[in-house]
Amino acid sequence: MQQQGRIGIDGNSLALEEIERIARADDVRVEITPDALERMHRSRAVVERALASGEVVYGVTTGFGRLSEVVIPPHQVEELQLNLIRSHACGVGTPLPRAEARAVTLLRANVLAKGCSGIRPEVVQLLVELLNRGVTPVVPEQGSVGASGDLAPLSHIALVLVGEGEAEVNGQVLPSAEALRRVGLEPVRLQAKEGLALNNGTQFMTGLGALALLGAERAVEAAEVIGAMTLEGLRGTPDAFHPAIQRARPHPGQLASAARLRALLADSEIRESHRHDDPRVQDAYALRCMPQVHGAARNALAYIRTVLETEANSATDNPLIFSDEGPDGLVISGGNFHGQPIAQVLDLLSIALADLASLSERRIERLVNPDLSDLPAFLTPEPGLHSGMMIAQITAAALVSENKVLAHPASVDSITTGANKEDHVSMGAHAAVKARKVLRNTEAVLGIELLCAAQALEFLKPLHPGRGVEQAYRRVRERIAPLAGDRILAPDIAAATALVREGALAELWRGLPDPGIVTEGNHLILSCDSHETPDDTTPPRH
Repeated sequence: MQQQGRIGIDGNSLALEEIERIARADDVRVEITPDALERMHRSRAVVERALASGEVVYGVTTGFGRLSEVVIPPHQVEELQLNLIRSHACGVGTPLPRAEARAVTLLRANVLAKGCSGIRPEVVQLLVELLNRGVTPVVPEQGSVGASGDLAPLSHIALVLVGEGEAEVNGQVLPSAEALRRVGLEPVRLQAKEGLALNNGTQFMTGLGALALLGAERAVEAAEVIGAMTLEGLRGTPDAFHPAIQRARPHPGQLASAARLRALLADSEIRESHRHDDPRVQDAYALRCMPQVHGAARNALAYIRTVLETEANSATDNPLIFSDEGPDGLVISGGNFHGQPIAQVLDLLSIALADLASLSERRIERLVNPDLSDLPAFLTPEPGLHSGMMIAQITAAALVSENKVLAHPASVDSITTGANKEDHVSMGAHAAVKARKVLRNTEAVLGIELLCAAQALEFLKPLHPGRGVEQAYRRVRERIAPLAGDRILAPDIAAATALVREGALAELWRGLPDPGIVTEGNHLILSCDSHETPDDTTPPRH
């Protein structure tokens, strides 16, 4: 729920794009909506009534996990909650990057705002103020098996609320009590149920997954642009993208991919230069099957998005509080904390991205290999004296092979924890961390292909590529000069990868005509005659 620099959270309507915006910037104020505050008050009242009646409630008046049979006397209830957070803060390894830690913090606040957790609104408000005032919990990325949620990483966030652990403020890591003091906040004393509400859930894997998914969506859009550039550089044919072929197998992702490719390649002088004297009947799969492979990734990402959007607005701790059930409400123990739905889709995310990178690397090979490209070896004007893009392809191959290892599903694994009480776990946190790594590798592979494809176009001048390809070429050349001779390529790869990661190529197909395809003799030709022509905002051809 967004309004002019403010995003309201209510546990029901947080969008993935809002998660990314808050995670990556400090210029948005997060607010809890009034209806969410009211729901939290009602659910808290149910907890208070259960305490007053002496009812035995898991995690409220009992120990946790295997210790749930131990009843805790009323005077030790607050100590129980603090001990829970301290004992569960067992994370190890590299701390999360700031954006990811903020995403997890935001999601924890959002799902508590749903009003099913029995936590006081002021505790959730403190979580929100961490975001608003730039206090980022230090959260180690290892330690969760994704079963009773992400217990260890979420406990490190909860530590900050009680003034323990560490947090970052203005780039400086401080003891949490000092971090809170510097921004004018005070720690809270946890009451019954609140420690369990804070650390029992799937927000670690969901937060990392949401950011990875959005990056993956940008990567797929970039892959269409870069693949079209490569097809032009190799003087391929767009015939395989004919609408009739796509209608015969109408998967939504394939239809979208083919339409984008047709638009990007429209009005290509390169295509016209070899239309009638090219002995090749069809291109290799890496070019011809882009709609099928890119489209499969699109279909997968669309499904992943539905799961992550649902999870971002789901109550995932235990027990859950339902204030509208019966005269006194209901407190029910269940298993919403189990991360299997998220673990599986994040494994699918790694698989889809790994395949996207694999196809990209095959296109790179075709660009740099003179036996396949009819271009100078390794795309350098003086092969032999200069090595050109030779090792860039090897780097891409290394990343693709690493992706193959990382794409092995984490969600098929399980290990018993909690003295056999937690006897099946999701490994969703592993799936999330792997997906992030596969995304970074894929962005770099696409960046390398972008470098190579732009370089290939240098050898085809003065012919112009399709309109969308030409726009992409210009964006590359704004940051990266053509390769006239050997130079250190690492900065070029970093700059090209940034274009992919930032989404600078993702929307180039918008505003371009999707050419109709008509038959002329035995040849398929592209024609814009039956479609609207580009408007005056279309960049001029060089």
